[in-house]
Order: sequence, then C-alpha cells, then structure tokens
Amino acid sequence: MIYDGSAPADSDAPRTGGVPLAPAGFAWPLCGCGGPLQFFAHLPVEDGVLSVFLCQNDPGACEFWNASSSANRVYLFPREELLPIAVPEAGVTLLPATSAIRTHVVTIDPKDACDEEGIEPDAYDLARSGWKREPEERFGKQREVLGSLGGSPSYLEDDRLPVCPSCTGTMEFAAHLEEGISRETAMNLGGQLGYVFVCRPCREGSFLTD
Repeated sequence: MIYDGSAPADSDAPRTGGVPLAPAGFAWPLCGCGGPLQFFAHLPVEDGVLSVFLCQNDPGACEFWNASSSANRVYLFPREELLPIAVPEAGVTLLPATSAIRTHVVTIDPKDACDEEGIEPDAYDLARSGWKREPEERFGKQREVLGSLGGSPSYLEDDRLPVCPSCTGTMEFAAHLEEGISRETAMNLGGQLGYVFVCRPCREGSFLTD
C-alpha cells in the first residue's frame, strides 16, 4: 500500500484518516479510559471493509498495541450502504489529514528469496526496503509505503497471533499498517508496525503492534 496524496474525508477508496464509513446505527467506539477512539484506516477488502480505530487520548497510558485491549478496535463491515458517521465533539478522534492509498503488487525476485546463509527473508520487509530503490540509493523511498494487504505478518511470533473472542479460533492476518508519511498524516504507533487481523466467519477484528 503506497501513499497517493490527499483524499476526500469520506472516500470509499483505501485511505488513512478521514471519517469512518459504517452501517446506519453504528456507535463510535470508546476506549476503556472513557474517551473515543481515533479513526485510523478504511481498507476495502474482498469481503467487506476493514475499519481500524486506536486510542490516542493519552498516548502510552492505554494499550492500543495489545490485541486484547479495549484501546483498539477493528471492524469488518459489508461494502453496501456504508455512511459517514457523526464524529464525537470531544476527544482525539480524527487524523489531521486524509491520505489516499494505492496498491502495488510486488513480485519477489528469486535471487532475493534467500540470503547468503540460505535464510528466507521476510517478504514484507524485502518489498518495503526495495520500493523505488535506485542502484545508488541505500533506502529507497520507504516512507511512501503505508503497509500491505494480505500475505503473512512480518516477523511476528506465533504466540502473538490473536484469538477471536467469539469462536476462539486463531485470527487471519489481513494487513500491515505503517505510521504514515508525515506528522500531519501519521498515526502514533510508537515507531512500531501495526498488524490487522480478522476472523471472517465471525466478522471480528483485532489490532496489535510490534
């Protein structure tokens, strides 16, 4: 997922920031601290829309990085009949800017599939580090990368995979989310990478950082 400039706040295309689109009657989620969660991302996927919220009312106090915490929420909404929802007047609820996301399919070169010691590298890390990298550049333009859809969770141990609260099955990895390209567009993830998980049969979601 690549940064693609600004976007309308109520766009139905992939984006970070803006206002959430949700079914009629949806209530803005609250953290255990009592404050509203901040809306992070709108990610259309094959079977709906992933809507991601985190608590930023008192950064560091509420455990938005913990998959079982009330300081984050992930919803899998149907694509149909989604509406912009009313934003609470108090609390940290919206990012300062809305960022459009375009997707770019990355094909891993077979010669990059293993390092000199025969160890298979992390696919997301390899794709991110190689984005728009010119021969003379060391890092390329990695800040433009806002995450990925699908694949496998980057460098995440199995014991951190979240369990669905409804069916107790292990959730499926859905997306990586980076903090953002600038202060105006970024979510505070403490410098870490965000992971979105979903249980599709139960339409439950989860978020953590690592």
